[in-house]
Amino acid sequence: MADSKRGRDIVKQAKAEVEPLTLEQVDEMIRRREPMTLVDVREGDEWRAGHLPGAIHIPRGYFELQVDEKLPDKDAPIVLYCAGGNRSAMSAKTLKELGYTDVRHMIRGFSGWRDGGFEVVQPKNWTPEQRERYSRHFVLPEVGEAGQRKISEGKVLVVGAGGLGAPAIYFLGAAGVGKLGIVDFDTVDISNLQRQVIHSTSRVGMNKAESARQAIDDLNPDVDVQIWKERLTPDNVDGILAQFDMVIDATDNFSTRYLINEAAVKQGKPYIYGSIFRFEGYASTFWPAAGGPCYRCMHPEAPPDELAPT
Repeated sequence: MADSKRGRDIVKQAKAEVEPLTLEQVDEMIRRREPMTLVDVREGDEWRAGHLPGAIHIPRGYFELQVDEKLPDKDAPIVLYCAGGNRSAMSAKTLKELGYTDVRHMIRGFSGWRDGGFEVVQPKNWTPEQRERYSRHFVLPEVGEAGQRKISEGKVLVVGAGGLGAPAIYFLGAAGVGKLGIVDFDTVDISNLQRQVIHSTSRVGMNKAESARQAIDDLNPDVDVQIWKERLTPDNVDGILAQFDMVIDATDNFSTRYLINEAAVKQGKPYIYGSIFRFEGYASTFWPAAGGPCYRCMHPEAPPDELAPT
């Protein structure tokens, strides 16, 4: 009668074939920012309870289905971990069989890591309603829960709630951006409604910033909407912009555009610019703090506002 292997034997063999790393070695690699991809192979509920800094999530149950997309470089260094070391060893063995050349796993797993007092990243706790609302983001590898958390922590200022600002505000709100600032002194006119999709017939005559806030409050209560029903001026621009991570310029006049650019440069924040005329559109991001030019670098002198096409 041929010898039969048990499940424990397969796990033991996997551990014998894969190079182990101690908790201390992995901690040192993270601190030194050594090039590696740290992979958590636990299931979703385990991941949400906490994970290692910088780790990506490929649950063991979907490992073979997701590995090609999430780990495209088969020669890059990879370190896997699970709760105690068994699933990570099995996953590492799978990678080696698939042709990955630099694969190791962390012994004692996340349980040992947490009990040892090492740094743990605590993911955002999503409510059941939020999990349903952002479910399509969660399943996108390019976004996932980590990306949605960044969106929910983001703070974006939009100057102008008209033809450009309306869709920008609406989709930022739908995406769940944490704090959304809106600046607009104008009121909703019935002629706006065929393109300024955030407003409605019932809000004709209302301030556009207030109208946009009501639309976002109805669309997504997760978003903290702050509005300014006034013009952006040299006296208020710095204080308003200081509350946000970036600014979207959806205005229609040159003087405000240069005012926003100068405040963004001074505060080192990204400035997203857009404009449209009939069937022509322009969009760009200016961020000198990250090594790029500013808007004034492209257009050194501001033309008079009356030259702006309508």
